[in-house]
Amino acid sequence: MAAYNPTVFTPDMVPQAPEDPLFGLMAAYRKDTFEKKVDLGIGAYRDDNAKPWVLPVVHKADERLRKDPNLNHEYLPIAGLADFTSAAQKLILGPHSPAIKDKRVASFQTISGTGAVHLGARFLSEYYKRPENQPVYFSSPTWANHHQIFSKAFLPINSYPYFSTSTKGLDFEGMRSAIDQAPKGSIILLHVCAHNPTGVDPTREQWVEIAKVVRARNHFPFFDCAYQGFASGNLENDAWAVRYFVDQGFELCLAQSFAKNLGLYGERAGAFHFVTGAAPDAEQTVGRIASQLAIIQRSEISNPPAYGARIASLILNDPELFEEWQSNLETMSGRIIDMRKALRSKLEELNGKEGSWKHITDQIGMFSFTGLTEKQVLKIREDAHIYMTKNGRISMAGLNTRNVEYVAKAMDRVVRETQ
Repeated sequence: MAAYNPTVFTPDMVPQAPEDPLFGLMAAYRKDTFEKKVDLGIGAYRDDNAKPWVLPVVHKADERLRKDPNLNHEYLPIAGLADFTSAAQKLILGPHSPAIKDKRVASFQTISGTGAVHLGARFLSEYYKRPENQPVYFSSPTWANHHQIFSKAFLPINSYPYFSTSTKGLDFEGMRSAIDQAPKGSIILLHVCAHNPTGVDPTREQWVEIAKVVRARNHFPFFDCAYQGFASGNLENDAWAVRYFVDQGFELCLAQSFAKNLGLYGERAGAFHFVTGAAPDAEQTVGRIASQLAIIQRSEISNPPAYGARIASLILNDPELFEEWQSNLETMSGRIIDMRKALRSKLEELNGKEGSWKHITDQIGMFSFTGLTEKQVLKIREDAHIYMTKNGRISMAGLNTRNVEYVAKAMDRVVRETQ
């Protein structure tokens, strides 16, 4: 028997980390044996049979890829598959973007949107001058992983008001005021569309006002885009905000995910784009930035994975497949909209108060912020075996024609019993 050799990684050095709340919720759901249990937690699309849906266009691209005699398993370049990143640029910035035309965009393939946010955070932590240690500002609330990603990149974090608990809509004045009062040169993280977790987006008029404040305070905008095409069903409409900022000449960065809109959840296909401001030396500037992004990427993953990017690239670059993808997006976003209408209708039928659940249909995208309290969330889980995050966020994709009435009745009951 080996001699006793105590670890140097004692609990005071390496404390036990808490379980990730979302993945813990998923585990609890899987263990539940109740026949009518409902999963409204995970942000992944499900069809009306509560099954994962492989997009028909992805099936076609996959088949074409597997039959390609030139397919191999060689490394991709550090920046990834060029056909993918250039197409991803055009998708989010627009094919006629002045930034693309002026060659002032640096793009890197990443480990989905998470990897893109991380790459941007690492770069800004090292190269963005913050003489007053200006923080990164997130919406309150935001995607939970934003906090961990930027904290692990040693950037201080703060927040601006976003969701109004009274209107269950956007607290625009609170948001604008907080961004205006943030230290000059702060990093402002903005969701391009289908805000996670609230489903509440600014109007175009409000985006114009946000841009004015960001410019007046010399802030640096960081856009996160996980739902282009999934929010409204229209790729152009969902990209409006970031395109407006680029058209206004902002220097910015952008994280882009293809997990939701292509259903490539496990393939981790994403991109990071850095757009420099319009200037005579913009092309040289973006070259320098790309050289440092490459070093960061090389030190962490060396090369991104090929499979998901190849699937996405085929779809983005083939006109016939691209058109079919748009139809698939309309199918997904349309089903989500239908479930919003059905849930709201049943809830208002049950309580007899027209308009009382209007926020369900006012919100957009994968998620809805129901307004349920943590107490109500825990009770509905215990009583009805309906699983949602503690802040009352539900994934609309977890609803279908078979369970929406059951969920509505459970929500109505828990609101009545806990008032």
